[in-house]
Amino acid sequence: MSSLALTRASRGLSQGERLSGGQSPWVRSLRRLARNRQGVVGGVLLALLILGAVLAPAIAPRNPIAANLALVAQPPSVPVFGGAYALGTDSLGRDILSRLIHGARVSLTVGLIAVSIGAGIGVLLGLVSGYLGGLVDELLMRLMDILLAFPSIILAIAIVAALGPSMRNTMIAVGVVLIPSYARLVRGATLSIKEMGYVEAVRCLGASTVRVIARHVLPNTLAVIVVQASLDVGGAILSEAALSFLGLGVQPPTPSWGSMLNDGRAFLYTAPHIATFPGIAIMLAVLACNLLGDALRDALDPYLPD
Repeated sequence: MSSLALTRASRGLSQGERLSGGQSPWVRSLRRLARNRQGVVGGVLLALLILGAVLAPAIAPRNPIAANLALVAQPPSVPVFGGAYALGTDSLGRDILSRLIHGARVSLTVGLIAVSIGAGIGVLLGLVSGYLGGLVDELLMRLMDILLAFPSIILAIAIVAALGPSMRNTMIAVGVVLIPSYARLVRGATLSIKEMGYVEAVRCLGASTVRVIARHVLPNTLAVIVVQASLDVGGAILSEAALSFLGLGVQPPTPSWGSMLNDGRAFLYTAPHIATFPGIAIMLAVLACNLLGDALRDALDPYLPD
């Protein structure tokens, strides 16, 4: 093998890079993503939700935990003292719009951090398992099989019940539930990548195992990781809402979309807006993540035509 070929191989160029005609695959993917209307809609919607969550203290019209028992279950847009409750009030007279805005901070924070926990641990386990193989692979994959044997929501409930209900423990529980999917996904990609010519070349050049994994295997699994993470944020938001609905997630008086749904159960016939608006917020957040995830899957596929 010539020195030029070895140099090219040591850079760990993937098949996607060779198909892109010398153009950076990430630049090419961004251009494809920008042309995907569903991806743009999902990205804009998710950006608006994140912006609203970041600016919640500044844009929320009222204190989200301030109760007013004289205004319990008021319908939307009822004039009160010269103002208006755009989305009405809940069972304790709290402003639903303000609680939705602040609840976005909780849901998005839990979603992003839980996915980070699941992806961080799962990717590491998948890389080690796929690259080393043998007994290490067998032990790690059987551990993942044990976690996958439990329904995800049951496993999350069990973890929160053991650790105690709180926002931090909710993130840990949802993150643990996500670990097996990343471990198996990255293991499969690693098994394929480690047999490619450029990985064999850098091993022949004397690169250590850690260097091969970090510099040449991991970068070529990033596409599938990014796609899976974008889809899992929506699932993590749903899991947090489910745990909060059951009283095992974020604890009152902190606003959470799941706990707001639970508060509205008793008013489904007399004041349906109490549960409707949190449900719509959850739907929009999950829809945004799914639209963006589907668009990223298409944009990062090196074999699809431009």
